[in-house]
Amino acid sequence: MLRGKNIHTQAVHAGERGPRPDYTPVSTPIYHSVTYMYDSMEPLDQVFAGGREGYVYQRYGNPTVNAWERAIALLEEPEAASAGRVSAVAFASGMAAVHAALLGAGVKSGAHVVAAADVYGATYALLAQTLAELGVQTRFVDITALDEVRQALEETRPVAVLCEIISNPLLKVADVPTLAEMAHRVGAALIVDNTFASPYLYRPLAHGADYVVHSATKYLSGHGDVMAGVVACASERAGDLRARQKLLGANLGPQEAWLALRGLKTLALRMREQCANAQAVAEWLKTRPEVARVNYPGLPEHPQHALAKRLFGGRGFGGMISLELGGAGRAEVFRWMEALKLVLPVTTLGDVQTLALYPAHSSHRALSPEVRAALGIGEGLVRLSIGIEDVQDIIADLAQALDTL
Repeated sequence: MLRGKNIHTQAVHAGERGPRPDYTPVSTPIYHSVTYMYDSMEPLDQVFAGGREGYVYQRYGNPTVNAWERAIALLEEPEAASAGRVSAVAFASGMAAVHAALLGAGVKSGAHVVAAADVYGATYALLAQTLAELGVQTRFVDITALDEVRQALEETRPVAVLCEIISNPLLKVADVPTLAEMAHRVGAALIVDNTFASPYLYRPLAHGADYVVHSATKYLSGHGDVMAGVVACASERAGDLRARQKLLGANLGPQEAWLALRGLKTLALRMREQCANAQAVAEWLKTRPEVARVNYPGLPEHPQHALAKRLFGGRGFGGMISLELGGAGRAEVFRWMEALKLVLPVTTLGDVQTLALYPAHSSHRALSPEVRAALGIGEGLVRLSIGIEDVQDIIADLAQALDTL
């Protein structure tokens, strides 16, 4: 019923809170409402108290965002999610998700973390700078050197171990089942950034990980038009993350959640094509004299090729490649990237379009040249995110750009 007789009141309330529908939309609606009301105050109080499911305020939860979270939980751990044992919590970015997972794992002043040395540059900076200033101590290790990892765990007794299933940008592959066993032996939680693999290639929760993190801006959304992050974990841990999120305010908006959910529907199709294209591009890059080294888990000479075959079960090796341009520095890399016509020189990955990135000036800019060099991120290293275009068109563009060198 429309309340009020004056147009000032009518304009505010007209069209809102109509009859409750007896239908269900096929696609999840976008709920832009910041707050919600109930027929009486008692159910509202129950929702605030956590005794009833529902919505009261967008920072506490949103129907569109929750639909996205349910989808991620089901993709990461179908049976456990269906039984309510696994949940997902969405965040405004991948870095917010990484930060929240670290806090959920017990990272605080005086705590220790063991982390892969060649993680994404912003993750490295979060641990080495921001959290270090708060009294958190991080031991960076070669996550593929299990003896080094074991020694770090025994010496520091960390609350968390953090790695990427496929590292950014050197494409090292982490032995998640073994790392989970090692971490749990010293009472640490294992946090796995699954961004490069996605649930299409690997489901870390099923192999011992405690938290799975995604920059959902990348493969999960897949179209370069939304920024989002998400953490999947046991429902008890997810409840802790939601409580922290209410205070941190790092919420994903409903519009972004809807875009991410729409993009997720084609994840398997996109990843299948991207894996196949990346394999072909990596094999072709090996034939070029301008390329000194190609990092791709699908190549037999990759140090963790056998591990990747075992973990990924024949579904592919991902859509990411990194390559070292022989004898190249910043000027040569810039010239090569400026010569690209189809491949886009932009700062992201996991898009349907093929993308090129120079880690030394973008993703790993926060690291000093000395740290980058120690990690193996040289001045001639370029990262490629292979898209779903025709693979011969991708190769032709890379070739004509290489010819300029």
